[in-house]
Amino acid sequence: MIDANVDHVESETVAYLPMCGPYAKMPQAFGTLYGWIQANGLTPKGMPRTVYLSDPATTPEAEADWELQTALVGDVGVRTPDASGCGVKRVEARDEAWTVYRGPYDGLGPAYGELVGWIAANGYAIAGPPSEVYLSDPADTAPEDYLTEVRFPVRRMP
Repeated sequence: MIDANVDHVESETVAYLPMCGPYAKMPQAFGTLYGWIQANGLTPKGMPRTVYLSDPATTPEAEADWELQTALVGDVGVRTPDASGCGVKRVEARDEAWTVYRGPYDGLGPAYGELVGWIAANGYAIAGPPSEVYLSDPADTAPEDYLTEVRFPVRRMP
């Protein structure tokens, strides 16, 4: 049985880096994003996330579209991506269904399936692309102890 919840997430300003291709680029891409944040005098807030803009179940990984995001502190203006690919944008308020998965990243698949089932069984519909919020630092956490929130934007069914 899955332990899941729905939370309202307020609108927020995020630094982001659009990506295409293999997810193995993720560690280097997070380094690029956080280096850009620091170089631009911005302050991250909360934990980083990946938004999956294409369906990993149907899109070959070499063609996958995804985006790294991290919320920012303060009233930061929108910035179009520069030569590094990084920018700043507003993400609108939304309701999100979520669950926490413990274990290595390559085992996340079943958590997605269970959360999708929970969403439908509890009167919600998926309203946007899923995301993963990384609650553990892989640099100092064993893979079996990684904690990852799996999230889907949802809307209540009539």
